[in-house]
Amino acid sequence: MKKYISILALSIAVISCKTKAVAVQGNTSQTIAPKEDKKVIEKHYDNKLDFSTLYIKASARYADEKQSQNVTAEIRIEKDKQILISVRFLGITMAKALITPSAVSYYEKINSTYYEGDFTSLSKWLGTDLDYTKVQNLLIGEAFDDLRKGKYTQTIVENLFRLDEDKDANIKKTFFLDGEKYLIQKEEISQPSENRTLQIAYSEAKNFDQGTLPTSIEINAVQPKGKTSINLNYNNISFNEELSFPYSVPSGYKKVTIK
Repeated sequence: MKKYISILALSIAVISCKTKAVAVQGNTSQTIAPKEDKKVIEKHYDNKLDFSTLYIKASARYADEKQSQNVTAEIRIEKDKQILISVRFLGITMAKALITPSAVSYYEKINSTYYEGDFTSLSKWLGTDLDYTKVQNLLIGEAFDDLRKGKYTQTIVENLFRLDEDKDANIKKTFFLDGEKYLIQKEEISQPSENRTLQIAYSEAKNFDQGTLPTSIEINAVQPKGKTSINLNYNNISFNEELSFPYSVPSGYKKVTIK
C-alpha cells in the first residue's frame, strides 16, 4: 500500500491497490468582500455543527498518477466517539475503517489484509500529526487544527480570510475562510523540505437545523512518490438517527504493520 495523507484517503484507496436542506451553491465568499476582523477564529467556531450522530452516503473518486476509481462511501459518525467508513464498489463492500479517539482499524478485501493500531504509528507513516478530531473535522468542514490554540498572521486573499500559522518553519499550515459565515473553504498543510503537501477544499455546502455541512470535498496530496486526489460528494445526509457501527475483520485476513 502506498502512503496516503488521511484515514479517509486510506479507506477509499485500499480498493485501488489493484483495481430537508437549503443548498448554498459555490463559494459564498465571492459575494462578500471581507475586512480586517480580529474575531475570525471565534466566528468560525460559532458555526459548530450540533449533532449526536451523522449518516452520510457519498460518491467518491480516487485517482493517482497510474489509475483512477469511482466508488461509493458510507460514513457514520457518533460525534467525538467513533467513525465508521465503508467503501463499496458495484454494491460490494471492499473496505471498512473504524476510527475512535484511541484506535484505528481497517480491512480491505482485495489483498485480504487488515490493520489495527493507534494514531502514533499512523501519524509517523503519513508524515503529519493525526488524531480522531482531525479526521472528524475534515469530514464535517471544521478547521483541521483547533485554530484557537495557535497564532496566525491574517491577510485577505481573493475575498477570503487567509490565516498562516506562526509556529513551525518546517510545517506550514494555511487556512482560508469566507467573509460571510467564516466557514473553511480551503486548508493546506505542507512540509517543503520533504516535498509533502495536503490540500483540502470545500466547494459546496448545505444548511441544516444542526448547522452548515459541506457536501463537496476535494483532497489533494503530494508526496515524493507521486500525487493522490480524492473527490467526495455527499448525496444523502441525516442527523441524530440511531446508528449501529458494525465492524469485524473477516477470518483469514493477514495483519499488516505500518512503520
